[in-house]
Amino acid sequence: MHLVRLGAEPTEVGADIRAAIAAWGAGRSVLGGVAVLGCRPAGGPRELDAVIVLPRGVIVVLGVDLPEPALKLEAPAGTPWTVDGWPLVRTEGKVNPAQEGLESAAALARGLQSRGLEPLPVAAVVAVGPYVGQVTQPTTDLHRGVRVVSPNTTSVLSAARELATYESPCGAGSARALLEVLGAEVTDEQLVEEGFPASPEVDLARVETALIPKYSEAPPARPARPAPRGRLIGIAVALLVCAVAGALLGSLLLGSPSASPPVPAQRVDGVEFALRAADHVAACAPNSYGDVQRWFQQQPCRSLRRGVFETHVGPSPVAVSVAIADVADPDSATRLRELLESAGTGGVTDLVAQGRGWPGGPREFGDAAQAVQQSGSQVRVVQVVWSQRPSHPEDLELRAMAERALRLDP
Repeated sequence: MHLVRLGAEPTEVGADIRAAIAAWGAGRSVLGGVAVLGCRPAGGPRELDAVIVLPRGVIVVLGVDLPEPALKLEAPAGTPWTVDGWPLVRTEGKVNPAQEGLESAAALARGLQSRGLEPLPVAAVVAVGPYVGQVTQPTTDLHRGVRVVSPNTTSVLSAARELATYESPCGAGSARALLEVLGAEVTDEQLVEEGFPASPEVDLARVETALIPKYSEAPPARPARPAPRGRLIGIAVALLVCAVAGALLGSLLLGSPSASPPVPAQRVDGVEFALRAADHVAACAPNSYGDVQRWFQQQPCRSLRRGVFETHVGPSPVAVSVAIADVADPDSATRLRELLESAGTGGVTDLVAQGRGWPGGPREFGDAAQAVQQSGSQVRVVQVVWSQRPSHPEDLELRAMAERALRLDP
């Protein structure tokens, strides 16, 4: 583990965090990677004690100082914490430090995605000190990628190993660009020593391949001998009968003579998204509303791709709407992104609102959690709702899913 210190520890427990990470030693023998100490990602709610960049994931580490040592800490992400049976009262900030950790992770992920950097998952570790005997977390929070631990070597290392499990490692060049966003300068040689491959690995399972027939010189064709007229008529009738029988059999077996193959699901950070509907149109104004529609009427887009997906958070179904608008130039895309990020300005109409729903899906994308991302002249808008229960724009689980869904392709 290579350490880069940008500033002083923002918490008292930060010294323990730094000592715990430094104990892993240099090189890849324990875990590898680079830890940036004392940094704050753009848009984050507070300064972080550390950001650990690993070949298979990024982890933000948030230190929390308790008033005194505790025997038992109950640390859910959505409600106040309980320390030894007493609620942890906070006079400022979020309802609990886990929310700040998740928001810091989401802010860092947005910053990396807006720059088109390596799409590594960003998780959160909340290190609580000076001492906690036992930490209890809901299972759903563990699945969302947040760990609340003691600031010692074993706990932080275990959390890092559980969270940094992306399917393919980040190359040294991409890792260097990612660290530059945090304000840390590390050479490619140092990154290779810490376990980042010199060039990113290619996932052969994802590479589109085509079989090219082997060329061989064909023997000269023999001149065809004319067939008798009666034989030709018999062959034609037989072929016609076979074609009709095949069409009827296909209709009986498949229910449709031209049944299309199922659309494969897309996976992001191990989460599977099933595509329920998609379309690709040239006009954006008829498929939007509010101030966004008026903007498109004055600045028409070049194309609009939309899709709706279904996934799950535990047993609960979740619906995801993705829209990608391609506009005239990056400056126009910036103005559109700023308009979409403003409250009460309308948006792009989802396919469910246009009658493209499915059994068990939501009736509408009302009160959805939203994420917006710009890449060049394209603006991507994601909306996420619970399919079978009320949603809220500030729902942490839905917001985390929206950040993940920015990498879907309808």
